Formats: sequence, structure tokens, C-alpha cells
Amino acid sequence: MTRLAPGDDAPAFTLPDADGRPVSLADLRGRKVIVYFYPAAMTPGCTKQACDFRDSLASLAAAGYAVLGISPDRPDKLARFRERDALTFPLLSDPDRSVLQAYGAYGEKTMYGKKVTGVIRSTFVVGEDGRIEHAQYNVKATGHVAKLRRDLGLD
Repeated sequence: MTRLAPGDDAPAFTLPDADGRPVSLADLRGRKVIVYFYPAAMTPGCTKQACDFRDSLASLAAAGYAVLGISPDRPDKLARFRERDALTFPLLSDPDRSVLQAYGAYGEKTMYGKKVTGVIRSTFVVGEDGRIEHAQYNVKATGHVAKLRRDLGLD
């Protein structure tokens, strides 16, 4: 399984957002981008994490960061998630899990003591040059955004 590290080129992608419009990482070149992968829209942990990003979005944007959330969910479910929780950043659909796999965010993990294959909750910070600045695997849904903000020197 691929594991990205600081200095690696961020894998390029174009995925549909909640409205079916394509969003490309290349379109954000020249900006810092937080790309986070989560297992499933509208589940308790993923909702907590998404709402934490939503609540930090203004200060992240002021520091020059864009945020993209990626899951295997289809655009219609992402649209319901966005509306239900007033999410104000793009949610992208990766149903074939190709981008998840390119970032090493899909594979074997331990859940409730059992080995399963699924989305590995992960966050990456992509620099203006398109290289990985931070790669965090197996992050916790609760408290992750606060930790990321500390890691980025924003608190």
C-alpha cells in the first residue's frame, strides 16, 4: 500500500463534487490545500470531523488554506451531507476509490479489533508547489482539526 511522505508529489486528481462538477487538485496549484479522506458521509465521526473543518474554515482560509473532503460516497449523498450540516467546502466523490488508493487512504485497517479493508481516515497538506507537506494516517475524527491547526502553527 502506498504511503505518502513530506516532499512527495501529491497525486493529481479530478473528482466530482456534491453537485457533480469536476474539481481538480491542479486547479488549486499555487494555494495550500488540506485534503482529507473520511469513510462515510453522515456518520457520527465523519460529521464531527466535517463540522470541525467547517468551523475552522475562516481561519484556515485566512492562513491561505483551502479544504477538500473526499469519500467514496456518491455526489447525491454528499449534497445531503452538505445541506444537513451546512458544510461550506467542497466534498468530492471517489466511488472507485482510485484517489483514496493513490494517497494510501484505502486498505487494511483494524476496526473493533478486527482486520477490515476500508477508508483509512487520513489528512494531507499539499503545498503551493504540489508537494506533500504533511501526511497523517489513522487520524481520530474528534480533535483532529485542532491538532492539525497546532501542527500548522495556527493556534
